[in-house]
Amino acid sequence: MYLIAGLGNPSRTYEGTRHNIGFTMIDAIGNKFGIDVTTKKHKALVGRGIIDGMRVILAKPQTYMNLSGESIREIADFYKIEPENIIIIYDDISLDVGQLRIRKKGSAGGHNGIKNIIAHLGTQEFPRIKVGIGNKPEGWDLADYVLSKYSKAEQEALEEASEGVIGAVKLMLMDDIEAAMNKYNAKKRDAR
Repeated sequence: MYLIAGLGNPSRTYEGTRHNIGFTMIDAIGNKFGIDVTTKKHKALVGRGIIDGMRVILAKPQTYMNLSGESIREIADFYKIEPENIIIIYDDISLDVGQLRIRKKGSAGGHNGIKNIIAHLGTQEFPRIKVGIGNKPEGWDLADYVLSKYSKAEQEALEEASEGVIGAVKLMLMDDIEAAMNKYNAKKRDAR
């Protein structure tokens, strides 16, 4: 069984913001494969289903971004899911809007949600899909930027990104993360 979790913040205030790209991508995966992600369990909204023959749990932790590890750990313990079968999808300001970067493992790179997951799982050895939200414009506060909404052009880039995330997840579930990295990593685009 795999856990695919998208990071974000709960409540309508954060809906559709840059920081919630993980939730947006989980919704896209759920829609594509008919998995309803509305059951409240393990400090998250979760849904169980099948993607290409693999049993998966889709999750949107409701603990707020910086405490995402609490929910991830609870789900992993309950379903006995090993860290290498946990795929985390989250925002990255160092990538252009909609650009993807897939990694097998790694440090938090300054992302507090990932930092908390590493602390709760006790390892950095879990795959992740970073989705670019663009770098903050000059003069903007970082918190204001990550909680801002997308422009129309950026929305189009995100729709393309969601197709990429779905494709990458399918490859990762077939245990072919190398193929996912080769196909989807870092294609440069500018949505502004």
